[in-house]
Amino acid sequence: MDPYLSPIAPGRSYYQDTVERPRHPRLEESVVTDVLVVGGGFTGLSAAIHLARAGVDVALVEANRLGDGASGRNGGQMGTGQRIWPGEVEALYGSERSKALFDLAEEAKAHLFEFIAANDIDADLRMGQLSVVHKRSYLPDYRDQVEALKSRYGYGSVSYMDADETAERVGSTRYFGGIRDLGTGHVNPLKLIVGLARVAAASGARIFEETKILSTRRENGKIVAATGQGEIRAERVLYAVNAYGPGLDKAIDAHVMPINSFIGATEPLPESAGVLPGGEACDDSRFVVRYFRKSVDNRLLFGGREAYTSEAGDITRHISKQIAEIYPHLKGIRLTHGWGGSVGITMQRMPFVRTLSPGVTTIGGFSGHGVMLANFAGRLYAERVAGNRDRLAEFEALDIPSFPGGRRLRAPLLFLAMTWFSLRDRL
Repeated sequence: MDPYLSPIAPGRSYYQDTVERPRHPRLEESVVTDVLVVGGGFTGLSAAIHLARAGVDVALVEANRLGDGASGRNGGQMGTGQRIWPGEVEALYGSERSKALFDLAEEAKAHLFEFIAANDIDADLRMGQLSVVHKRSYLPDYRDQVEALKSRYGYGSVSYMDADETAERVGSTRYFGGIRDLGTGHVNPLKLIVGLARVAAASGARIFEETKILSTRRENGKIVAATGQGEIRAERVLYAVNAYGPGLDKAIDAHVMPINSFIGATEPLPESAGVLPGGEACDDSRFVVRYFRKSVDNRLLFGGREAYTSEAGDITRHISKQIAEIYPHLKGIRLTHGWGGSVGITMQRMPFVRTLSPGVTTIGGFSGHGVMLANFAGRLYAERVAGNRDRLAEFEALDIPSFPGGRRLRAPLLFLAMTWFSLRDRL
């Protein structure tokens, strides 16, 4: 068993024990490339793959190891459309643009499914998502969501569940109803990272781990990034760091907030447990959302404790308590793993894509929707660089406001707001 532990996130993930994660070399010399990709998660690896396949010379650097950030440690759920409901997008941008953004997100989902199959990536892909209601007063909104998706967005893979069907499919009577979505699914994210890295290397991308960018400057029309071991000279730079970008650029700091989320994995459940018998993933209607699914070896992977400080505390104790609230018959079940990581969120829960300066782009802020959108955003960046088309502009045009309070006060203000939402979830 690989004893390595991520230096940027607490705990050892269950995913780490399911796949062999090859190591990539440190950068030990100075190199010249067309595009420098900073960050070895879904966005960065996808961008590297599609750039290399388009004949663009690309070097990717990761400050730690591929998958140490959210891309390799998340809940693995994909969802449908954007992170927020179509009606919320319509209120911000109008119905026509909302439909365009929904279609783009659905193409992102199809792209990921096709990419996994075409490249023979063993990512434990399973279909189905349940979105369930923990407050009876939310039921009309969920019914309206199903109707809107079918009638206005042409998405027929969803159905409304009453309390009885929800109890049967979740294996718990804790919820009042919900939505079943058969057009999406869930994966082992670290297996996906390993597969993406394999394809990127095979496509010609140069990958360097444990290589941190210390500073950048412009010199003779090039962007020069200094590391501890050498320099990288590039025509373009992509910051694909999501929640792990504080200090890289003021715009990233202002618009993308890292928050901590924690997951626990139980020992394999007995067949009689009755938990999610259809194999779907599940998320609930809390603002501080609980999300859970079963692994291929029948463990319950449960995420639900968010925090806005860097202290993880006793991860498994808090997760065990939340599991018992939904599945009382699992009270006392042993958790074999507990881990956490940072998720990059924005004020609108929509991606933050910006040209920071000539040749320098940032993509992040997927707000818990990155399994699907981050992979596709990397492809869209490659399309832009290769001059094929510029669909990344759809995301770049989003009016993502900065967090209030400035750098000093934004974290305390967000903590207060989330504390209030957490209390509202309980009432």
